[in-house]
Amino acid sequence: MTAIARMAVLNLRTVAPYRNQGLVLFGLIALIFAEKSPVALVPALVLLVIPQIAAYPFLVADKADLETLYAVLPLPRRSVLYGHYAWAMANFLATATAGTALALLIARAQAVPFSGRTLVTMLTLSWAIFAINVAIQLPLLIRFGYTRISILATTMPLALVILTVLQLHLHLTITPIQIWLPLLWVAGVAAIMTSAAVAITADQRRVH
Repeated sequence: MTAIARMAVLNLRTVAPYRNQGLVLFGLIALIFAEKSPVALVPALVLLVIPQIAAYPFLVADKADLETLYAVLPLPRRSVLYGHYAWAMANFLATATAGTALALLIARAQAVPFSGRTLVTMLTLSWAIFAINVAIQLPLLIRFGYTRISILATTMPLALVILTVLQLHLHLTITPIQIWLPLLWVAGVAAIMTSAAVAITADQRRVH
């Protein structure tokens, strides 16, 4: 297991006491969108659940002073930081997988059309939402910690994601789907990679 993977597993163990809160939030959103639109279920889960779960390690770190533990771990500091990104990515994969399976089941039960193109569009939009959130949220949390920046780190990405989604929706009718879907995946990867680089600098300037 790599150093980054070990840090991601440590985050998993750290936030284990909060698993019920995450499951309840997941269930509530699933219930709401099961009635409205199963197609929007996965983007909604990514938009509303993952930012909270991704921030849990920082919440626990502030409460239990885990930065002291991180400092003595036999892990490079970059692995600690990248481990937060790996943790967020793991949550995206788990949420997208579970949400997609649930959305397909709901769509089938309600006889709602759910084509392959719809599925790809839903997952692409979910990826874009995730990438924007992570790219903004994690550097802020890494520099300032959860206590100082918790509200800003969650509301700012959400606001930008909503604006991006609205802008994307306005252009869907004039942009060929074959072009913008791949671009969103590539842009998401680029945003996360840039964010990780910014996080290194943010960590060096961390406010204690």
